[in-house]
Amino acid sequence: MGQDDLPVLELAFPGPERDRGVAAIRRGEKTALTGLVEIYEHAGEAVPEVGQRYSVVDSDGAHAVTIELVEVRVVAMREVGDDFAHAEGRGYADAAAWRVAHEEFFRSEGVSEFLGRTPVIDGDTLVVAERFRVVAE
Repeated sequence: MGQDDLPVLELAFPGPERDRGVAAIRRGEKTALTGLVEIYEHAGEAVPEVGQRYSVVDSDGAHAVTIELVEVRVVAMREVGDDFAHAEGRGYADAAAWRVAHEEFFRSEGVSEFLGRTPVIDGDTLVVAERFRVVAE
């Protein structure tokens, strides 16, 4: 299966945040990502599975790197630990810093616009915690 046959993975929204995430994947600093279960449900998409590959795209929508999921867990936000927070490759000091940043993002205008409302985000909020490896540039 070539990169053109793979589902596309877009980190955050186009712009500096996405570009920093793509760069962190390429440098090997980012090996994990988090999705809001409610977004998957709203989009009518299944939670990803281990072994699933994605074409990660940059802010211009161009293929940047291919990743393969090696771990997928649906957990409450409060269950995310420091190790996972560090694997996100965004420089989070610990899980508390990870949580603040993700609460802010999940309540952002872009997410609220997609869902049609601002989601309730707290320690019980379910997220998809995914670890991945790069399989091709």
